[in-house]
Amino acid sequence: MTEHQHTLRRAAKEVKRIVAQVIDRDLKDPRVGLASVVGVELSPDFRHASVYVSVLGDDEERRITFEGLESAKGYIRSEIGERTRLKYVPEIRFVEDRSIERGARIDALLKKIREDREG
Repeated sequence: MTEHQHTLRRAAKEVKRIVAQVIDRDLKDPRVGLASVVGVELSPDFRHASVYVSVLGDDEERRITFEGLESAKGYIRSEIGERTRLKYVPEIRFVEDRSIERGARIDALLKKIREDREG
């Protein structure tokens, strides 16, 4: 791994930690429900960040949560700028991550299969 890739990975990890803290502790927007930051991908120039977020709830609750996150982008970016030493504060793009939901659904299906085989 090159030094740049190592720095990029470390910076993405730090941005993830900060965004998760801001969402969990600082955002007072009632629209933001149970949201977990699953990962962050930074562009090679550090100017753009894709923030992968998993939201518990139905489609409407997820839509409302993402509206709240979108409206808080400026605040979240300013917190990243305050809490890091990055040369550029990345533009944020929130991306819905449903991997946790898919995993739970797969677990439920496997449990049902086991129960059907046993009974």
